[in-house]
Amino acid sequence: MASFEDELLMDEQDTLREIAFIRKQLPAELKQLYSDEQLRWILDTIVEYYVESGIFDTNDEEVDINIDLVAEHVCSQAAKEEQPPLNPDEVYYVIEADLDYQEL
Repeated sequence: MASFEDELLMDEQDTLREIAFIRKQLPAELKQLYSDEQLRWILDTIVEYYVESGIFDTNDEEVDINIDLVAEHVCSQAAKEEQPPLNPDEVYYVIEADLDYQEL
């Protein structure tokens, strides 16, 4: 059984792999738009949305995720948390890449 520190390290390594994957998936004009910290914040906010919306509360194998709603939530949270302004049309690509990564 892995220690708590080992689990944190594995989570961090997975996050770094996901960020690298997302950067490869983004359109060329968006690749350098976000720092790693911004992408971490966006990913955390996406998960927060899934938890709050109850998406994880289903036993269905297939879950229909409305990327536009998730993007709007992320942008709204950015404004509330005094993050740099985000464009939902650009965040859409990050969410789409996140979903692609989750399917690997």
